[in-house]
Amino acid sequence: MRTALRFGVLAVAVCAAGLRADEKPKPADKPADPPAGFTNLFDGKTLTGWKPTGKADAWAVDGGVIVCKSGGGGYLLTEKEYANFEFRCEYRWEKKGGNSGVALRTPEKGDPAYAGMEIQLIDDEGWPGKLADYQHTGSIYDVLPAKEAKNKKIGEWNAVKIVCDGRKVTIVQNDVELVNANLDDYKAKVEKHPGLKREKGFIGFQSYNIRVDFRNVWIKELK
Repeated sequence: MRTALRFGVLAVAVCAAGLRADEKPKPADKPADPPAGFTNLFDGKTLTGWKPTGKADAWAVDGGVIVCKSGGGGYLLTEKEYANFEFRCEYRWEKKGGNSGVALRTPEKGDPAYAGMEIQLIDDEGWPGKLADYQHTGSIYDVLPAKEAKNKKIGEWNAVKIVCDGRKVTIVQNDVELVNANLDDYKAKVEKHPGLKREKGFIGFQSYNIRVDFRNVWIKELK
């Protein structure tokens, strides 16, 4: 009888331990290795290779991801300029109402949305106001509206692929092509957006309002 009791106590202890294990928070997602031919632009630990154009304390590294903590940080730009490339990254919002962007071929000074190009990243569904067509995710800001994005839920990672090859720009989010453009088709926009004529420049992330995280930041230069 004592043996049966011992087994009963052991079974209860095992079940309790199992419950405690289930209650532990899940481990953070681990960054992936870059695909063949790609270079990792973020080492997962520091912002080496990057430079902020605004308040440096708006940018940090936390849990192996680049964190834009708030607005006021301007852009976090690469220290190296790029001309033709395939750029990939993943981003997620901390809560609803987020707004950010990816700067392309931008100079160090000036607003990348005009002096270079900005690819819009925004919480399309949770944004509190009405968005213009060129303000939706994947759009070349104020130049070319994107097709409808298939955004993940808040807190989940969205994957972005941007190809700049000469005058051609392609934007893909979550395996859906949002933009396939020839910049020469938008000459009427050049006066307001002289960056459309640039052949190379820096790449970076925009600090606008609430927290947004970035990871798996990779690039492959094209010949």
